[in-house]
Amino acid sequence: MFEIKPEFFKLSNGIQVVFLPNNAFVSHMGVMIHAGSRFEDHGKEGLAHFLEHCIFKGTNKRKAFDIFTDLDSVGGELNAYTNKEEICVHASFRNNHFMIASELLGDIIQNANFPEEEIKKEKEVVLDEINSFMDNPSERIFDDFESYVFKGNPLGSNILGTNETVNKFTRDDLLSYVSRYFTPSNIVISFVGRISLNELIEVLERDFGSISRKGKPKSIIDVRPFTPFKLIENKANFQTHTLIGGLAPSYNDAERRGMILLINLLGGPALNSRLTLLIREKYGYAYNIEANYTAYSDIGFWSIYMGTDKKYLKKAVNLIYDELNFICDKKLTERDIEQAKEQLKGHIALSLDSNMELMFSLAKSIMMHGSIDSIHDIYRQLDAITMDELENIAKNRFSQINLGELIYSF
Repeated sequence: MFEIKPEFFKLSNGIQVVFLPNNAFVSHMGVMIHAGSRFEDHGKEGLAHFLEHCIFKGTNKRKAFDIFTDLDSVGGELNAYTNKEEICVHASFRNNHFMIASELLGDIIQNANFPEEEIKKEKEVVLDEINSFMDNPSERIFDDFESYVFKGNPLGSNILGTNETVNKFTRDDLLSYVSRYFTPSNIVISFVGRISLNELIEVLERDFGSISRKGKPKSIIDVRPFTPFKLIENKANFQTHTLIGGLAPSYNDAERRGMILLINLLGGPALNSRLTLLIREKYGYAYNIEANYTAYSDIGFWSIYMGTDKKYLKKAVNLIYDELNFICDKKLTERDIEQAKEQLKGHIALSLDSNMELMFSLAKSIMMHGSIDSIHDIYRQLDAITMDELENIAKNRFSQINLGELIYSF
C-alpha cells in the first residue's frame, strides 16, 4: 500500500510545519491561517476574503507589480483562497525556486501594507465578483442554503460579503484583522516537494521565524438549534435549482468517516452513485445531481444539489426523498456497504495523485486536529464502520424531520 510519511516540526516562534518529501519536479507550499470568514465581526462580513485579495497589493519592500512577477517570471504560480475557517496563500514552483517562493510568501504574510489606492481599486474587483456570483444560481443556492441552516451564526454569512460591507472596509480593518489572526499559533505551513529537511527548516526559520504577533482570536459562536424549512424562491432563469440537506458531523466527530461514506454512496463523484443512476441515468431528469458534505471544526452540513427542468422538479425531488428513506429504512445491504468502502478507498488513493491537493489536505488536518492519519489508518477506520453505525447516522441526518429544502424556481 502506498503510504505518505510527512515530517512535523515547529519554528522557533511556534508556527507548525508539515513537510512531505517527494521526487516531483514541482513543489507546492502553502501558508494556512485559521482566519476564515466565520471569525469576522458583525458588519464586517467579507473582510477575510477582501484581505485575501488585498494581501497581494504591496508590502514594505514590494509593490503589487513585484509580488505578481517575482515568482511568475520564473514560471511559478502564486494564489490564495478564503473559506469559512481559513485563508490560505500558496505557491507552486520548480524545486530550484523554493527560496524565491518562501521569501515572497513570508514577506506577504508579515509585511502586507495595504496601500489606500490599491484598496480602492480592489473594492471594484470584489464588487464585480459579487455581481458575478449573484448571476450564478447554481452557486448562490449553496450560500443561501447555509444562511438558513446556520441562521444567526457567522457560518451562515456569504464569504464574499455584500456591496454594503465591502464598500465600508478600510485599511485599518485589514491591518487589525492581520494583527488579530496572522499569529504563529494560528498559522500552519505545508510543503510538498523535493528538498532536504535541514534546508527547509533553515529557510522557513529565516522567512517566517520572526513573526511575533500575539493577537486575540475571536471565540467560535455556537450554532443555534436547527429548524427544518422548505422554501421556494424566484431566483432561477432557465432551470430550477434544488438543495436538500441538514446538519452533519464536525471535522473531529467520530461519525465523520461514516458520513463521508454515505454521502459518497448517495451522490459522490462516481458515475455509479445512487442518485446519478436513478435520476440522471434511469429517468433523465437532471444533468447535474450531486451530494456534498462540508465539515467545520465544531459542526458540519450535508446537501444534495440538483438542477432540472421545471416540469421534472416534483418527480425528481420525490425520488431524492425516496432514496433518503431507502437508506433510513435500513435497506442497504452488507454488499452495498462493502462496495462503497472499496470505492471510497479508491477515491482517496486518486486524491493522493495531486501534490497540490495533498499540500492543502496536510495543512488542514494539522490545523483542525493537530495530526495526520496514515492511509493505513484511514482504510482501517473505513473497514471498521458497521452497518449499525451507518443506520444510526442515516436516521439522525437523513430523516425528513431534520431536513431543509431550498428551491430556486421561476
